[in-house]
Amino acid sequence: MGDSPIKRIANNIAERVATAWTLLSETTNFLSRTPEFSHYEKTLREWRYELQHNANNTDLVHRIRQEIIELRKQLRSSGYDLALGSRDLQVQGFRNDSALQYGFARLVLYISETDVFYEYGQDNHIELARFLDELVRKAEIRGIRQRHYLWYLWHNHVLILSGSDTETRDDFEAFRVYAEANKLFLLQRLRKLP
Repeated sequence: MGDSPIKRIANNIAERVATAWTLLSETTNFLSRTPEFSHYEKTLREWRYELQHNANNTDLVHRIRQEIIELRKQLRSSGYDLALGSRDLQVQGFRNDSALQYGFARLVLYISETDVFYEYGQDNHIELARFLDELVRKAEIRGIRQRHYLWYLWHNHVLILSGSDTETRDDFEAFRVYAEANKLFLLQRLRKLP
């Protein structure tokens, strides 16, 4: 999964102006939600220690910053989207139509073996599902494993997902398990939700 040239340029500019502390914090936050965290945990801890105890050593701070940037490049080349570092996803219980007054919106989510498809809006979940069914049928998408009827809300870079009255408890539990195991994948797919 390669980044577009514009995205690569934007990433490079952002990393040039970010401090070593900012990059370390964002990278640690991102890696903590991946299976690779244990592989990098010692290095991240060492960088943090060095920055804390050598704040006035500009050469050392610059070297650590460059090492963090190299790690971030490696992660991107492995297909990770580090822009998700400041975002999180939480699955929180069930909500009813009163969720609308708190800013939640309806979301119908289909999970296939390799992707996630969704439709959101003010229509009820059944209408959104009909629309999504039609899109999936026309696109000839096969292998839908799970169908979910959810409420969603972005709050401080956290995507909150809750079950709706249309969602069964068993289906919602299956979604919770899937979401925990695939948090970054879901965030990547759903990050354009308004």
